[in-house]
Amino acid sequence: MAKVSFNNKNNQFFNTLKTNVDHYFSSNHLKKTGNFSLYAKTLVLVPGAILIYLSLLFFPMAAGVQILLSATLGAVLASIGFNVMHDACHGSYSSKKWVNEALGLSLNALGGNAFIWKFKHNILHHTYTNVDGMDDDIHKSPLMRQCRSQKWVPAHRFQHIYVVLMYAVSSFAWVFAMDFNKYFKQRIIDTPLQKMTWRDHFVFWLSKVLYAVFYIVIPVSIVGWGPWAIGFAVMHMVMGLTLALVFQLAHVVEHAEFEKISSEHTVIENAWAEHQVRTTANFAPGNILVNWYVGGLNYQVEHHLFPKISHVHYPALSKIVQKTCEEYNLPYNTYPTMTASMISHFKMMRSLGQQP
Repeated sequence: MAKVSFNNKNNQFFNTLKTNVDHYFSSNHLKKTGNFSLYAKTLVLVPGAILIYLSLLFFPMAAGVQILLSATLGAVLASIGFNVMHDACHGSYSSKKWVNEALGLSLNALGGNAFIWKFKHNILHHTYTNVDGMDDDIHKSPLMRQCRSQKWVPAHRFQHIYVVLMYAVSSFAWVFAMDFNKYFKQRIIDTPLQKMTWRDHFVFWLSKVLYAVFYIVIPVSIVGWGPWAIGFAVMHMVMGLTLALVFQLAHVVEHAEFEKISSEHTVIENAWAEHQVRTTANFAPGNILVNWYVGGLNYQVEHHLFPKISHVHYPALSKIVQKTCEEYNLPYNTYPTMTASMISHFKMMRSLGQQP
């Protein structure tokens, strides 16, 4: 396994930034974890998803309404992932560890696995962001070429078109293939997975079985194979497209930088914090609706610098981060709207699809 390290001899940028952020919380007498606005979102999203699920099973309705509700369920489940699961798995939802652990299992209810995701996301992605060969989020080659160090194949000429379909089926592949692939191989790319306890193995299999029961067996027994298949496909397509796009807009855009493992021990030129701001981008920071729905993931720069701080604080922290970046002559990548970020992403994918 290759080893990657950062040139952390000069941490002045992050030291200054951390001091300023800590001062913000202490002077305003705030906790770094979630607050009422996060809890209120949870009380809207989780019961909302349950209500839609039960309505699809037990209330007669026209086929068009069923499809619309299935799409809505996919969108709500994605938002639960952004808001509840994401903060909980980072340990920032609550100051109580058991609350974070319990709500982190909401990922298992969505079909994933919290144990595998925490290692893949919290450790690999947040440490080695946009490092080809370490960051699993950009490890989709040869299906997609997401940075210039990855191998090019002729099909990539059209990837800016077909990636939409790939994003749409990504959650389905995640639930039914990728989790199992990582589980049985016990590694992510070339990095060995953390050792799983008997409880981790038990939760993995129990949650996968319960997912099949609640999302397949029960619906099929009540509404039949045909309506279930259509609704299940629509739900996953909306959820997958939403999840994939939001995470892609943070890192695979024109101004984001990438690194490549070049030897058995690769030393990245920049310190960790500087690497985060160079490889990450914000989008639609002024859009209240987007911020509410995506759980502050439109403030990705702030999230990558302070992943253990709840997303409810990111709009306020963004002013501190941007000012500190300017002081140290570092980029602060941000797109004013979600549309601008999406245009940049697809332009990037099209550019990466051209033969080197």
